[in-house]
Amino acid sequence: MRIFDWNQLTREEQSSLLTRPTSSTSEELQAKTRAILKDVQDRGDQALLDMTERFDKVKLDALAVPPAQIRAALEAVSQETRAALEMARDNIERFHRQQIPKRIEIPTMAGIRCYREPRAIERVGFYIPGGSAPLPSTVLMLGVPAMIAGNPIRILCTPPQPNGEIDPIVLAAAALCGIDRVFRVGGAQAIAAMAFGTESIPKVDKIFGPGNAWVTEAKLQVASNPSGAAIDMPAGPSEVLVIADDDANPKFVAADLLSQAEHGPDSQVILITTSESQAKACLGAVDRLLETLPRRDIAVQALLNSRCILAPDLKTAIKISDAYAPEHLILQVFEPEVWARTLQNAGSVFLGQWSPESVGDYASGTNHVLPTYGHARALSGLSLESFIKQITFQHLSREGLAAIGPTVEHLARLEGLEAHRIAVSIRLRPEEY
Repeated sequence: MRIFDWNQLTREEQSSLLTRPTSSTSEELQAKTRAILKDVQDRGDQALLDMTERFDKVKLDALAVPPAQIRAALEAVSQETRAALEMARDNIERFHRQQIPKRIEIPTMAGIRCYREPRAIERVGFYIPGGSAPLPSTVLMLGVPAMIAGNPIRILCTPPQPNGEIDPIVLAAAALCGIDRVFRVGGAQAIAAMAFGTESIPKVDKIFGPGNAWVTEAKLQVASNPSGAAIDMPAGPSEVLVIADDDANPKFVAADLLSQAEHGPDSQVILITTSESQAKACLGAVDRLLETLPRRDIAVQALLNSRCILAPDLKTAIKISDAYAPEHLILQVFEPEVWARTLQNAGSVFLGQWSPESVGDYASGTNHVLPTYGHARALSGLSLESFIKQITFQHLSREGLAAIGPTVEHLARLEGLEAHRIAVSIRLRPEEY
């Protein structure tokens, strides 16, 4: 990681320093994803079975995991694993249960009553990536809020292992969330199955969960298709920004930076500090800890896209962070909660030296599905509200309509919408019609 002095950079250089690696999808990827979506729409389950054999090298007889197998997986995990999953689930549930929206009602005028009520989205689908390690934490981050929201239909898709089965820890996490419909399918084809439905996999209204470039592109395409499904949020590589003052522990800072760098070669980590000696100490600690990591090669690639910035003071450091709008922000500074009140843009914030980002990834209770790539300027991380929609209602008496009618009639005339005006006046003055 190179060290850059913020005050020595031009405005253009500062802007360039906060630019993320290009993540635009190629036309070839878009076209191939489009073909996968169409094939699943046309051929349903058979397309999924063929693609699983082609892409995952697994020949399946059925896509669904028997519910009894899901329950058995929970019973089969070690006591230590079950206790860890249960603690994480319980903390996630405590935090998200406080987010249950309430019905609101207000009489805006005499005889006019407006109210708003929450409704659970009827059908939701979760995508859990495969790869080198299971992701039970993501199952919990999606499954627990859905359980609280009471979504009637909850399904989960994840790629099969070489033996054709799903990792038992993923199944155990699903069981803890009350998910009993799990399907052995991954990639863009899984997104297509949930968006459009097949013989085995029901169509859902909204799709949640991270994935690779194929999954991300598939989510974007089904979200723009009127016959498809909504999605949780735009996805991108994981990222963290750490602000450290002179009193921060360099080893803690280094560990936090590497905890994101090991996610993938396209991850990005940024350190902002007010001290050159602190910057050198932190980067030295990064080099030493890096040698101990099993995923060292991945972290090294991520660090090529990463940087260290020297800021003249913490106020400037916060402004730089706000401009970047990180997915994760760690404040290893004196009085972090005071500085936290001044920031505007971040997905999730970790305050003080005893708050590593890892706890948010797993078990503190906050959700780890967060906006990346600068979307934290306008988007929030996943919450209970992500699984709920709000419906507004209004009820007018005749007196209420009479009071507001002239205003509505006048506004309708201004916009040239005569039928809008008539819908009011025909009620108030039926003798005219």
